[in-house]
Amino acid sequence: MIKKIITLTRAQKASILLFVDVLLVPLAFLATMLLKGTRAEALIASVLLNHWLLLPVLMGAAALLSAVFGLNRLKLKEYEGDAVARSMLVAAVLGILSAAFSKVTGAGLSGGFHVIFALVYFAAYFGTRQVMVWLLTQMYRRSRIFTRVAIYGAGRTGMALARELRKVEGLVVYAFLDDNATLAGMNANGLPIYSGVHAGLLRDRFKINRVILAMPSVSVDKQTFITKRLDKLGLEVQTLPAFSQLHGGDELMSRLVPAGPAALLMRDPLNEALTTGCSAYRGANVMITGAGGSIGLELCRQVIGCRPARLVLFELSEIALYNAEAEMHVLAESFGVEIIPVLGSICDGVHVSQVIERNAIAVVLHAAAYKHVPLVEMNPRVGLANNTLGTAVLAKAARDAGVKRFVLVSSDKAVRPGNLMGASKRFAELVIQDLAARAPKTIFSIVRFGNVLGSSGSVIPLFQQQIARGGPVTLTDEKVTRYFMTIQEASRLVLLAGSFAEGGEVYVLDMGKPQRIGDLARRMIAASGYTVRDDGNPNGDIEIVVTGLRPGEKLHEELMVRKGAQATAHPKIIRVREDHLSELETAAALRDLRDAVERGSDAEVISVVARAVREYDPQSLPKSALQCRIVEAQHAADVPAE
Repeated sequence: MIKKIITLTRAQKASILLFVDVLLVPLAFLATMLLKGTRAEALIASVLLNHWLLLPVLMGAAALLSAVFGLNRLKLKEYEGDAVARSMLVAAVLGILSAAFSKVTGAGLSGGFHVIFALVYFAAYFGTRQVMVWLLTQMYRRSRIFTRVAIYGAGRTGMALARELRKVEGLVVYAFLDDNATLAGMNANGLPIYSGVHAGLLRDRFKINRVILAMPSVSVDKQTFITKRLDKLGLEVQTLPAFSQLHGGDELMSRLVPAGPAALLMRDPLNEALTTGCSAYRGANVMITGAGGSIGLELCRQVIGCRPARLVLFELSEIALYNAEAEMHVLAESFGVEIIPVLGSICDGVHVSQVIERNAIAVVLHAAAYKHVPLVEMNPRVGLANNTLGTAVLAKAARDAGVKRFVLVSSDKAVRPGNLMGASKRFAELVIQDLAARAPKTIFSIVRFGNVLGSSGSVIPLFQQQIARGGPVTLTDEKVTRYFMTIQEASRLVLLAGSFAEGGEVYVLDMGKPQRIGDLARRMIAASGYTVRDDGNPNGDIEIVVTGLRPGEKLHEELMVRKGAQATAHPKIIRVREDHLSELETAAALRDLRDAVERGSDAEVISVVARAVREYDPQSLPKSALQCRIVEAQHAADVPAE
């Protein structure tokens, strides 16, 4: 029965509404006579004897006016604003017509009667429409063939989206979700507002199956976190890009795209395949360095789900640590995890040792690093001091304190590095490999990532900002390819590697084939509802501009140097055994690097890197006096040719 009603054609629905509009005329007429004092028992006889001609005329007029003003063709959900005004006009016209006809025929009805009749007709018309909307909504809620939606974000964009969604067939918006605690329990656009943490309650109460994120000003990290939380509840998540708030109507609706960077992978995400391996972290004291960064934050979220006894957030940036602690405390309350925020640098050996010993750390997940290639390329001394010497300080402190597991988060740029950032990470890998060979109490392992979608400094946020501004989208080279993974995949890979590492391994994720950045840019433009402006489409919306490779940037990245990678207990994770320096070579390289850093010489720093990381092959050409000195230092290092 319900299915038959809600699947009526537009013509059938228009006919029903027209019938209702006509039927309201005699009902309003009878109600007006009652209000004017006519006895109920004499009501029908009075109408039939004295007004048998007036009623058909008014009913015909109501049908004509409803059709002329399009009220019967209007969707029930759209009965507001201008539509209400048109129905008032119809009621007024019927009142005037009733008065004129009564005067001509001598029906004996007073002037006040016709005013009351018009008011009663409008009240009945308005009330009937509202009741029908309510009944239809209840039918939708009990039907399985309609999509039930909640909007995350009760701001301006969310309100605009709710208005547009009301016009969409087969979709019902039930409520707003918002993290602003002051809005919880209020109503907006006739919809209740729930706290974001009550998404599960909302799903169970209203059988919600889709949530649309309408928070254009919220960071990518926060949206990714919300998306993941909703995914776990079995809800489909869509997002509305920031620039869409400038548009309305169909433009707003066309901007809805699958939420999260994972939609751009062009492969199935491995979130479900990568089980977290929580046994190594449950009940343990865990420290995560770089806890305020993109990877660090996601690691914190994943680790809290494993129920450690204590989670130490180690972070250099004060504001990043503040935000991380605020978010982790909300999550930790439900899992009973103690959160310890620590402000400091991994290069401070005394501080690092005190933190590890004071908190009895059993597992260290090292994600702190300078990772932006051009910045490290132009700041060699600072980049190497943090990424390489900082890793050495932290790893030795962990070894001396008897930490059980230490996982270094590395990069695919460490493979045959063409820039100083990659070389600094490969140097850090060499330090960890050396310690792994002679640290019986601590299991050291390394995890290499490809490019992480949505992380700070990655192409996703950059392209989003450029598209939001109307372009152009900047591309370094049409031929550039990269391996991509989601933040969730990267973080779960770290936890898995840390759980079954035996010592000295390098782990990489099977990420399929590398993707062209140009194709990614075009997919993002298309997903945002725009077209690419080029020679083949001069009237397109967004232009792609090729700017040339940045200093130190390679066309293609690799995940390993040596062949013969080994399978692990997990089919999507590969174990790699890479060559490394001897203990004496590692110690000498670290000593030379430390001396060069203390002397403040960029050229000496790079000379040390060129000797220690033998596969280092700088990609950028010297364009400044500093880079010329760097090249001279590299030649003086007598690096073997490959």
